[in-house]
Amino acid sequence: MSNQPLKNPGVHFPPPLLFVAGMLGGWGLHHLQPAPFSAILPAPVRVLTGWAIVVAGVGILAWALLTFWKIRTGIYPNQPANQIVAQGPFRFSRNPMYVAMTALTIGVSLLSNIGWILVFIPFILFALTVLVIRREEAYLTDAFGESYTQYCARVRRWI
Repeated sequence: MSNQPLKNPGVHFPPPLLFVAGMLGGWGLHHLQPAPFSAILPAPVRVLTGWAIVVAGVGILAWALLTFWKIRTGIYPNQPANQIVAQGPFRFSRNPMYVAMTALTIGVSLLSNIGWILVFIPFILFALTVLVIRREEAYLTDAFGESYTQYCARVRRWI
């Protein structure tokens, strides 16, 4: 093991792929054994709720991306960060982009009337935590030390 500082989190795939994989898995299971929400939720409620969640997810994601862009730090987890981002939605969550992607996945599940997608969310979040978030946190701790530790003490990982 090297004592050299990490150059980036070392995530070699785009994290949204985990959400896409979960949605595709849900879609595949739905075609084998349908599990529609329409059995328990009237269409107007399902569709309005789905759209509300999608809009919220897009809004949070756009806010987070705009915050990163304004600060001019690396957005992709294979790029170095030049500072801790603690503004915008990062005041409330250390991972607002992943919160937004989770919301988008839930919204898509409702809009597509595919309940199986929801079953994949815990697996997506587990994989995201193990394969991405822990690496990001280790990198940020290595890169920013006590400043990042203090940020973690103030702001939750999720919400």
